[in-house]
Amino acid sequence: MTAFRLPALLARAADRGLEPGLTTWAADTLPSMVPALVERWGLTMGAPYEPGGQCSWVAPGTTPSGDAVVLKVTWRHPEAEHEADGLRFWNGDGVVRLHDEVATDDTRALLLERCTPGTWLKDSMPPQDQDVMLAGMLRRLWRRPPDGHPFPSLASMCDHWARDYESRADAVADRRGWDRGLLSEGVALYRELPRTSDDDVLLCTDLHPENVLAAQREPWLVVDPKPHVGDRTYDATQHMFNMDRLHTDPGALSDRMAALLDLDPERLRLWLFARCVQEAPEWDGMYEVAAQLAPWVRSRSA
Repeated sequence: MTAFRLPALLARAADRGLEPGLTTWAADTLPSMVPALVERWGLTMGAPYEPGGQCSWVAPGTTPSGDAVVLKVTWRHPEAEHEADGLRFWNGDGVVRLHDEVATDDTRALLLERCTPGTWLKDSMPPQDQDVMLAGMLRRLWRRPPDGHPFPSLASMCDHWARDYESRADAVADRRGWDRGLLSEGVALYRELPRTSDDDVLLCTDLHPENVLAAQREPWLVVDPKPHVGDRTYDATQHMFNMDRLHTDPGALSDRMAALLDLDPERLRLWLFARCVQEAPEWDGMYEVAAQLAPWVRSRSA
């Protein structure tokens, strides 16, 4: 393979030093881990994808038998801990196939089916058609895992992000003059909603038009799932965060996705409001979307 290098987003995340473990891993572990994995699987490698992800080194490769693959080497962190388990569960049905996996204390390496030509869904069809395609993919992925499965709950994930939100929300709210009552309502819903579901399934949690790639085995395949078990309504929200329509008419977009997915439209609006509040400190424009939805939310409890 060519000389090892970090793709742009991983290099930036490591340089920022916000996650000391990631910074150490990128500098000390990854440069020797990648060549060892290439040798282990006998791969011929290309350059890593750019700009890449913030916690993974990902590059195309070819096996000795000529199969087109992707080598994904990830710093171990809770959000991505069960990607391989999810891919095994779905077994290539709408998702990329997992060929092999290696795990160490600080690294998970996946040898994956490569999507060819690999163009993003977001670049391949109009936004309204993306809605329909994403809805179809979600319907295929939503299944109940067997007893004894390894997947964490959606409630545990929401609790984690709610604590993270609460640790920084006050300072951001004061600086920007945000409505504290609105924020409190949103984070309360964010904790409550995953505990009031009566139809838990395995979720992707990060399905959007940049995680669906054009392929040959199927027209489109999902990559980079972050599986959790919980309320399927949650899974419709991530796609909406990647649509400009969210900022102009969030209620209409939410209702459209609810109809496409046969979900309770009121519950999806509540999830969207809660998630916009939770994301607001880090994601520009999310507070404004939550403020658009707030009158409807408050009218339900009046």
